[in-house]
Amino acid sequence: MGSSSRVGSSSYDYSFKVLLIGDSAVGKSSLLLSFISNSNSIHDLSPTIGVDFKIKFFTVAGKRLKLTIWDTAGQERFGTVISSYYRVYDVTRRETFTNLIDIWAKEVELYSTNHDSIKILVGNKVDKESERAVSKEEGMALAQQHRCLFLECSAKTRENVQQCFNDLSLKILDVPGLREKGSLAVRRQNQKQLYEKSQRGGCCS
Repeated sequence: MGSSSRVGSSSYDYSFKVLLIGDSAVGKSSLLLSFISNSNSIHDLSPTIGVDFKIKFFTVAGKRLKLTIWDTAGQERFGTVISSYYRVYDVTRRETFTNLIDIWAKEVELYSTNHDSIKILVGNKVDKESERAVSKEEGMALAQQHRCLFLECSAKTRENVQQCFNDLSLKILDVPGLREKGSLAVRRQNQKQLYEKSQRGGCCS
């Protein structure tokens, strides 16, 4: 399986956008921070207002990836640029699981225009096993119903956090349409950088 590594921001093969969705306080920001920074200092994070995003460069299956991961407050509409939807619920709060069924799944189906997008269902906070209100089997069944990937993890202990993004990235790379868009995004960025460099050279020559 792929592993995380430091990759220069100017050198990558594919660029993908991932959207985190789910109720407030299920741990979306904590998962993101845990993955991005390899940090455990994720306690008492302020709620996300509107949209926040982070960028992660890492290598999986020999490919250098740039992931732009959007952490939303939930009211956004989803466009063609999104490669993947990362649906998060809190295994200790059953309403966050039922809301994924009743609200978020329907939102994605209604507003996403990229039908190739990959979806992963993630049950967070498995470190609170004694407080569990949603079984792993229920999560697996929902994922199968919606043809999603599925993992349980803990942002606090970092259990399966890297695995979630590895699995997601591998699945994205398996879809030719998404892989082509990811490659095109890199080529466009390189062309933009070359143009800006030429403009700077022109003004000073």
